[in-house]
This record gives sequence, structure tokens and C-alpha cells, in this order.
Amino acid sequence: MQLQKATRKQSKIKLSLSGSSGSGKTFSALLMAFGMCNDWSKIAVLDSENYSASLYSHLGAFNVVNLHEPFTPEQYIDAIKLCERSGMEVIVIDSITHEWNGKGGCLEIHDKETAKMRVPNSFTAWAAVTPRHQAFVDAIIRSKCHIICCTRSKTEYILAEKNGRQVPQKVGMTPITREGFDFEVSIHFELDHQHKAFCSKDRTGLFIDREPFAITAEIGREIIEWCNCGEDATEANVLALIEACTAINDLFQIYRDYPQFKQSLLPQFEQRKRELITVHETRLANQKTNSDAVH
Repeated sequence: MQLQKATRKQSKIKLSLSGSSGSGKTFSALLMAFGMCNDWSKIAVLDSENYSASLYSHLGAFNVVNLHEPFTPEQYIDAIKLCERSGMEVIVIDSITHEWNGKGGCLEIHDKETAKMRVPNSFTAWAAVTPRHQAFVDAIIRSKCHIICCTRSKTEYILAEKNGRQVPQKVGMTPITREGFDFEVSIHFELDHQHKAFCSKDRTGLFIDREPFAITAEIGREIIEWCNCGEDATEANVLALIEACTAINDLFQIYRDYPQFKQSLLPQFEQRKRELITVHETRLANQKTNSDAVH
């Protein structure tokens, strides 16, 4: 045990996305996942929603692990480990709700444990369930992959005015999983029936003050930039990013994201900037030459 200065490390994001049926959880999660890794083949969806993820296969060649009842915590844990062994970068769990109250999920396990007792005691029965659920949560939190957890929300209807008339409007309420799961993640988005996201928890500081917004791949890029900005970044890694950069704006973003290397890698930043400017000017000159030739 020792006292040391707090520094932010590079991290793997763990976030949750809740909403009622039809709010766009799966689609939003896939777009965000692509923004985080820019490679569909590095994304895996753990699908307990009756093959719903495959409806979006036109987006890209992402991977799917179809989960079936009984939706035990162990099935989810095994699927997460499979994705890790397979080299996935982002795991979308769609949804974690079945682990809690699906067929064979924790609530059903609890009911069976209670029924087995000579003197049924609902409180005592949780002793057999909580460790299994906690192992599922730990598998998410400790995973070496980025994980997006989709969660169904309890649905409620309210009356809203539309074209001068009162019409029923579906809204999502409390996420359907064990209470307190939101404490385990760094970001929690809530989706409304218009597919707009509201950020109710944000340890990154990226979204907490934003008005409701549509989740796109750009949201995933913002998150991954935050994850990669930490003291674990090495000079060699940043140098590789500089050399691979193909746009001036991206080069400036790297410069801003890694302030600890602004001085030591300044010559490399300047050199790459000159190279990109030369490439851009050459491209413009070629376009002008081709245009003049046509006329």
C-alpha cells in the first residue's frame, strides 16, 4: 500500500445504452462501435434479442454470437471470453436485460432457489444468485475489450400534443437489470422514441451538458479519443499515429490528444505537416492540370 499521485490511464470504455422497444438501441450501438474501432470485423454482438442484430448486417461485416435461453450469467461470461480470445475490439451486448429477467436469468434462478428451500426465504435465496450475477458484471468491467451494454427500459405511455391533438407517446423509464448497474459503467445513454440520446451519467465529461443528440459513428470516435489519451501512451505509439496520419485536421487532433509529447515529437509533427501540405498542393495542381486539359 502506498500513496501516489493520481493520473488518468488509457482505458477500455464500459458504457450502457437504455431505451424502450423501437428506440434504436441496436442500431445506435453498432454505429458507436464502428466509430470506436473503424473496423466492422473487430465488432461482436452478443445477441439475445432473437437475431435482431443481424437485421443490420447491411452496415458492415460485424460478428454475432446468438444467445439462447436459458440466459444464465455464465452464458454471457463465456460469450465475452470467446470474443476476447477471437481478438474483438468492441463487444455489444444486446441485451443485458435477459441475464436479469429473461428465461433462465437471475430472477428465475432466484425463484427456483427459493422453491427448493424447506422453509422458503426469498432474502436468503439471493446468496446463490448474487455471486453469479456479480461474476457477469466483473466479466464486463474487467474485459480487455470496449463494451456497450444495451438495456431494455420499462415502458410507459404519456399524452403528448401533436398537431393540436393529445396522442399517446411511448417513453422509456427504468432500465431492466439489477439496480445499481449504472454505477459500474463510465457512460450511460438513454434513448427516447425519436432515437435521440440523453446522457444521464458521464465520467468522461464529453456529453453530460449536451442537448439530446443522435448517436453516430462520430460519438464513438470521441469516446475512443478520450480512452486513448492517458499516460499509458508511449512515444513510439504516438509516433506511429503521426506517420499513419493522412489529413492535417487529424494530425492537429493527435497533437491536442497527447500534450505530453508536444515537445519531444515536435520535429515529427512538423515534418508530417509539411508532407501532408505537399500532398494536398500536388493534388490541387493535378486537378487544375486535368481541368485545363479538358477545356
